[in-house]
Amino acid sequence: MKLDKEKVFPIIINALTEDMGSGDVTSELLFGKDVNVMAGIFAKGDCILAGIDVARWLFQTIDEKIIFRPLFKDGDRIKKGKKIIFLKGSAKNILAGERTALNFIGRLSGIATLTDRFVGKVKEKSVKIFDTRKTTPGIRILEKYAVTLGGGYNHRMGLWDGILIKDNHLAGLFQGGIKDVLRIAKARGHKNVEIEVNDLKEFKEALDAGADIIMLDNMDIEDIRKAVKLCRGFRLRRTPKGKGGGASPLLEVSGGVTLENVAKLAKTGIDRISIGFLTHSAPSIDFSLEI
Repeated sequence: MKLDKEKVFPIIINALTEDMGSGDVTSELLFGKDVNVMAGIFAKGDCILAGIDVARWLFQTIDEKIIFRPLFKDGDRIKKGKKIIFLKGSAKNILAGERTALNFIGRLSGIATLTDRFVGKVKEKSVKIFDTRKTTPGIRILEKYAVTLGGGYNHRMGLWDGILIKDNHLAGLFQGGIKDVLRIAKARGHKNVEIEVNDLKEFKEALDAGADIIMLDNMDIEDIRKAVKLCRGFRLRRTPKGKGGGASPLLEVSGGVTLENVAKLAKTGIDRISIGFLTHSAPSIDFSLEI
């Protein structure tokens, strides 16, 4: 995933407006005459770096004359104490962008670092770590970008780019069930249709109805193992004798995934694990700007 400046620019403007308002009254008070300074941004913890371009665009928005020189790139592993960015220019303008730039880099590096930890727990398996839509309103594109830097994958960016049938969809229909909604989706030509199931009964219905991806939501590990076994049996039934390529859905686990249990879940043989924790609870990495 690559960041699009045109999409990120409104986020930067909103963040700067929130922090600067009508101007930095402290700098205006103290700097009667502006001066040029040199500054560095330093990591105060080990991390996977994220947000370099966001910080660059932010300082350029404030003052295009500021010299912004990154010493590392997004995705690099950074040790505590390392200088990651060199800055030179107006003291007023560097200080005006300081906190907002550090907030972006800290938040995004925190997500990338946490994702990397989850990926590291399952690296010996073929399972992929996915994010969810449990993101901070307004900056989803940045948070999902950070997930990819940590080795994770993006689930849907929003409601528009994928079919995911959940329990509330079924509850809202008042009639019909898993087979009915999957038949509707397939009849309208949708591909990669995903459906959420809560138990083995619903799983079997989704399997028989031809779901492309089945999300096992908050199911215990024994039921997950049984689902994997049923899915493998389904593949064998659908594969002509002597031929390969039987139809079989991808299995995704979601709900209650932690660093402590993710490796155990990966060993069940599932294909994907989606984790809201990556974006809704990742601790930020602390960075500082020093003149």
